[in-house]
Amino acid sequence: MSKRAEVKIYHGFGHTHNLIVFGHVFRKKPAVRFSYRDNLFVNIYHLLRLFTVKPLPDVPVQLVLEDQVVKGKTEKDGFFKFEWSASHEINAGWHPVVANSLDDHGNVVATGEGKVFIPHSTQYGFISDIDDTVMISHSATIWRRLRELFVKNAHTRNAFKDVGKHYSLLAEAHTDEKTQNPFFYVSSSEWNLYDYLRDFFDHNKLPQGAFLLNQIKQWFQLFKTGKTKHDGKLIRIVRILDAFPKQKFILFGDNTQRDPFIYAAIAEKFPGHIFAVYIRNVVPSNERKTQEALDGLTSKGIHTCQFKESAEAIEHSQQIGLI
Repeated sequence: MSKRAEVKIYHGFGHTHNLIVFGHVFRKKPAVRFSYRDNLFVNIYHLLRLFTVKPLPDVPVQLVLEDQVVKGKTEKDGFFKFEWSASHEINAGWHPVVANSLDDHGNVVATGEGKVFIPHSTQYGFISDIDDTVMISHSATIWRRLRELFVKNAHTRNAFKDVGKHYSLLAEAHTDEKTQNPFFYVSSSEWNLYDYLRDFFDHNKLPQGAFLLNQIKQWFQLFKTGKTKHDGKLIRIVRILDAFPKQKFILFGDNTQRDPFIYAAIAEKFPGHIFAVYIRNVVPSNERKTQEALDGLTSKGIHTCQFKESAEAIEHSQQIGLI
């Protein structure tokens, strides 16, 4: 464990007039895991390290993007959020960003590096849940969810078949490699799991994107991981839609919990802003009420697809011209 302050920046997003970057300042932050062994005790050890963190509250923080400096302060859980307008027009693509934690005299104590993504204004945007939409998590049963988390690691967790193929096709559709369509991954998982999730996404060749996760937890709260109020997920999605008022979005979720109904509420709040909704049918007993929610969206002119296999979703995306 590191004994000095550490700044952790998560991929940000936005456009010239509304840039958003999140991060944490920790007193202790576990080292990133670079090797993987399919060993129960090794996996548990590394998981516990992710939740053995000590956030630093009320720390002055400054963010630097090119020649612009923005100042702020961490919240009680060490979390910081910067939302600002750039001093000049920023081109589409990924841009490096730096955040510094400062002492009381304004001296830099620690530095973190990250990136902010600026999508092209005419592209579609994609917002996806993670658990049981991309990653097999068994969220409907808490003990099975915890078993997946404890027993496996980011390289042995399973993604649904062809989900990487589908998302990659969507990211590359109607654009070029340098300005891929933006992906946003919204989850009830905590910020503790940010590196874990990014490793999983890289390992499964899923598109890069911005993650919007849940409030950080300590080790003694580990058995409550993934538990959050559904309003929190709605708020995070609304934050993305507010940042990109000119783009149409495609939403991906599953029917283990409340995704179909959260997405219906979002479509009501942002008429004309949602192009399509995809719901993975993970719990067959929820299929009928899920379809009823989707039928309501279809009546509003939104494309919908309830699917079990990603191949079905790929075919639907081809039919409506997304890929």
